[in-house]
This record gives sequence, structure tokens and C-alpha cells, in this order.
Amino acid sequence: MSLVCAISNEVPEHPCVSPVSNQVFERRLIEKYIAENGADPINGQPLSEEQLIDIKVSHPIRPKAPSATSIPAILKALQDEWDAVMLHSFTLRQQLQTTRQELSHALYQHDAACRVIARLTKEVTAAREALATLKPQAGLVVPQAAPAQPSVVAGGEPMDVNEQVGMTPEIIQKLQDKATVLTTERKKRGKTVPEELVRAEDLSKYRQVSSHVGLHSASIPGILCLDLCPSDTNKVLTGGADKNVVVFDKHEEQIVATLKGHTKKVTSVIYHPSQSVVFSASPDSTIRVWSVSAGNCVQVVRAHEAGVTGLSLHATGDYLLSSSEDQYWAFSDIQTGRVLTKVTDETAGCALTCAQFHPDGLIFGTGTADSQIKIWDLKERTNVANFPGHSGPVTAIAFSENGYYLATGAQDSSLKLWDLRKLKNFKTITLDNNYEVKSLVFDQSGTYLAVGGSDIRVYICKQWSEVLNFTEHTGLVTGVAFGEHAQFLSSTGMDRSLKFYSL
Repeated sequence: MSLVCAISNEVPEHPCVSPVSNQVFERRLIEKYIAENGADPINGQPLSEEQLIDIKVSHPIRPKAPSATSIPAILKALQDEWDAVMLHSFTLRQQLQTTRQELSHALYQHDAACRVIARLTKEVTAAREALATLKPQAGLVVPQAAPAQPSVVAGGEPMDVNEQVGMTPEIIQKLQDKATVLTTERKKRGKTVPEELVRAEDLSKYRQVSSHVGLHSASIPGILCLDLCPSDTNKVLTGGADKNVVVFDKHEEQIVATLKGHTKKVTSVIYHPSQSVVFSASPDSTIRVWSVSAGNCVQVVRAHEAGVTGLSLHATGDYLLSSSEDQYWAFSDIQTGRVLTKVTDETAGCALTCAQFHPDGLIFGTGTADSQIKIWDLKERTNVANFPGHSGPVTAIAFSENGYYLATGAQDSSLKLWDLRKLKNFKTITLDNNYEVKSLVFDQSGTYLAVGGSDIRVYICKQWSEVLNFTEHTGLVTGVAFGEHAQFLSSTGMDRSLKFYSL
């Protein structure tokens, strides 16, 4: 609404109203009129300044001057107003940019503070675990025990000191005794296969019988690894991209435990054959030992300076083998969390991609990012054989139960089989173009070999012919495992599902 002065017929800057005539005036003009005449200019009745009532208005809109009645003058006025709006908009954008920068800086500081707090919390936890480990030894040789732990974490030259302390004659003898027992048992079994083992013609009839997708978070989809408990294959262990480790009961079809603690995705899991304990490894550089019954982490093994790429449990059930992007393999005691030895091939200078113990436990294999398979002697901690032939990083290796064969897969869409007695490649299975091998596993009798990747394939050993092929997963298959006597097959994939196949 526009107010107009009854004297000047213009919009007043300071409007006021006369209670005598109820007319609006410019205060400046009406005050002059009252000073000269002492009356209201409209009806001539007496009026004083004190009687005037101010009208509160916001930014009175003044009418255009007579000069703004022509089209050029109007265009000029519009141009001036547009320029003023643009300048105001520019100022607002500058203020917005400044505010954004301040907010970004504040968020960065907050994130940095959170990281510092997390690192300090992690260091405190590690210190407490180290203290708990050292307490039982406090009465023995404290001066030697104290420096041993830092040398594990450092991973540099002091590692030699730790190796001498760690790989004691008692440990080596324990490994040798276990290998002797396993070799004797294998000779007793000979070439006979268990009567309960599923025959190839029955295996070829396997179909998907169940699928479970609720084990891991849907926000970061993907199950990255799988293992079954050797003593009870109904107990299933998975590791996911959601940083969690999940224990699943196949028989009850329900989750037994969800284990949280890793700060990055979980890429390797192992179920202990005789204890309610599981192991997991992650690119966060840690290996964690979990109690399934208690549902918590009981030990953190800090063996590496970079992401852990492979994990294998020794036949004694007391030691873990791990491989890492830091080019080292490590042999650790699961009870104390201490690294007993840590070795790298100085000549190769290449990241390790996977690791697996031979069934006897005295030798093991590692895969490298430059397509080599290396066989190591654990007692001597030396590289005793190399198997070249793949192209691209080695993605999976598996030893057969009889200890004679090694199966390897890499990013060259092929599966190679090696004879460990003759140290040579005796069979190469060429897979489809761009086939990605992610998981290899022999069944407990060494009769069948399962391959997981772009799909699932099962081969019968010695003939090396394909007896099964499953394509039910909608994403890449990341893990395969046989149930007891191959009575079922399980698999996990990037489609977040755990599947079971049987008759």
C-alpha cells in the first residue's frame, strides 16, 4: 500500500496522520504548516505537533520521477536496478563461498581429531594387550621380553632379533612332530577314499537348495571370503565388505555371532577345527582372533605394515601364516599374538597376494602380484621352489589333501595344477575369456577341486574333468567350500548371498 501526503501529493519519507482530519502528511511539511497557522490544512481546525501520530512503514516506495515516463528512461532505471541486483548476488555468492570454506575446514579439523582419537584408542588397546601378554613372563626374562614386541611391529632390521627369540627349537620340534603324525596317518589311509564320500555321478546332480542374503550389510554389499569348520561343516564363517565377520549355522539357518572390530573390509577368514575360535584378516593390517561363544575379539596380531592378503592355520591349530602387501609373510602364535618370524624375498620386491599351508605344515605356498608361486620351507625360512607360468597377480592357491598337488589361479583366466614331487606344471585348465578365479578348494579327501569366480565349477581330480557348473550368483563368486564328505557345496559372492548346493 502506498501513502500519499495530502499537501505534496507525494509518498512521504516520514508519514504521520492528523487525528483532526484523518489525513496523511509528510511530517516535515505539516510541522511547518502548524508552526505558521496552528490549524489542520484540510478543515482548518486547531492542531498541534503533539497531536500528530507517526505511521510505521518499511521502505516506502516512492513513485518514479516524471523523467522516468519515457521508454529510454525506464530502460535505464531497469538497467540500474538489474546491476544492483547482480552486485548484491555476487556479494552473496562470495559470502557463501567463504562460509563453505570455513565449514570444510571445521569438518576437516573434526575428522582429524576423530582419527587421532581412534589411533590413540588403538594404541592404548595394543599396549594393554601387550601388557597382558607380558605379565605372565614378568618373573622370567623381562629385559628380553620387552624389546621383542616392538621389533615385531617395526618390521625392519630388528626383526632378526625377534626371529631368534621366536622360532625356538621347541617350536620347530613341535612342527616336525605334527608333520610326522600327519604323514603317518596319510600313509595309513593310502589311496582309499571314505565310503561316505559323494560319488561323481551324484555330485553332478547337485542343485541349489538354499540361499541366505541377510548375513552382511546391504549398504556395503559383498561377502568376500568363506570357510567351514573342519570338525562340523554346518558351522559357516564369512567375512564381508561391511567390515564384519559372521558365524552362521547351516542346520538352524540362523546367525550365531556377528563379530565387529575391523576398520576395513574382511578379506580372509578361518574357522579353528577344534576350538570355538575364528580368525580374520583385513586390509587394515591386522589379524584378529575371535571367540565365537563370547562374541568378542580375544587377540589382535599386528604382523604387517600393510593390508593382510592371505591367512592359513597350521595343522597344530596354534600358529597362523599370513601374507601381506608389505611383501612379507609372517608366522604368528595365536595364543600370545606374537609374531615368531617374518620373512620377505628381497630379490622379488613384490606384494604377496595369498598364502596356504601344505597339509603337513612344514612347507607352504605364497602367490605374488607379479604372477609367481613361491614354495617356502618353514623351519629354514627359505624359498625352496618357484613356479612361474601365470600372467597377472596370483589370486588363489590350494594344496590337495594327499600333499602331491598344488592348484593355482591368477588373473589370466586359467587354472594350473603343479606336481610337488616333480616341481612342474602337469595340467593347465583354460577357462572362459575374462574368467576371474577368486577361490580354490579341494575337498577333505582330495577327490574334487572347486573353483569360484565368474561362476562355480567342480572338477574331479586325476581326470580333471568338469562335473558341475553353477551360475546362480548374480555377482562375482568370492568363496567356495565343501561340506563333510562333499555332501554339500557352499559359496559366497558379491551379491551378498551365501548359497548351499546338494541333492
